[in-house]
Amino acid sequence: MQGVTSNMPLVSVVIASYNMGQYISQAVDSILCQTWGNLEVIVIDDGSQDNTPAVMQSYVSDKRIRYFRTDNQGQSKAKNYGLKLATGDFIAFCDADDFWEPNKLEVQMPLFETPNVGIVYSEISNIDENNKRYMKPPAYKRYTGNVTDHLLIRNFVPFGTSVIRRQCILQNGIFDEQFRMGIDWDLWLRYSLDWEFAYAPERTYVYREWAGQMSNNYRGRYDFAFQILNSFVNKHGHRLNKSQLRKAWADMYIGKGNTYAKNEKTFREPFGYIVKGLSMNPANVDGWKSLIKVIIRWY
Repeated sequence: MQGVTSNMPLVSVVIASYNMGQYISQAVDSILCQTWGNLEVIVIDDGSQDNTPAVMQSYVSDKRIRYFRTDNQGQSKAKNYGLKLATGDFIAFCDADDFWEPNKLEVQMPLFETPNVGIVYSEISNIDENNKRYMKPPAYKRYTGNVTDHLLIRNFVPFGTSVIRRQCILQNGIFDEQFRMGIDWDLWLRYSLDWEFAYAPERTYVYREWAGQMSNNYRGRYDFAFQILNSFVNKHGHRLNKSQLRKAWADMYIGKGNTYAKNEKTFREPFGYIVKGLSMNPANVDGWKSLIKVIIRWY
């Protein structure tokens, strides 16, 4: 199908990159090699100080690629800049240190045949910083259809696998630039209010795990997660299931306590978070197990 564009809607692929010169060509090449012929690649260089400009110079003759260099402003602003430049009816993403399988769009795009589907996502495989590939079971259960209740508990959508309708952006907005982490969870929560999600179980996206990535900042991740859920509830609380929301808050506190206990080997702070979570949802079995583990670990 590569190079055949008839009856293929244009897909705009946004790559926001900061100091990923060692990996970005792998990401770009994987998109250019798609079996889906009608696409554009928008690379936002968020003020990189490495060899990214030199790497991107090698693509200057490829009309499918548009490269923009900006001052460093952070991932939410960089991604939003890419969204504003995108011209496709569908928009996809690839982090600069990851890459796509050749059939990613061919697998996912047919799932948009249902008009209420606004987001199609897929499964991932993994690679390390030395390009060694491996498989892991999915971290979370995946859901389809109306998924707001499930998203309140867990962000189960691997961000880079997602393809979205442009109409989602027009109707429900772009990334919220007040958040520096968890910006995809905020986006999915808002989109889930009006759109259905579809899931392709194929592993179409290769996610790189390495020591320097932002996801290792667990304290920052939880700080922003609480801000995101607060913001979402303040704006859309009247549309949410109150019982499910209470479970979501409980799960957040328990997860925060678990993570702090595991990484910092402390007692008081994790114990307090887990107890608070259980007070909001005493039926959370995992919370009780976590409480016991923290107590046993400390004593």
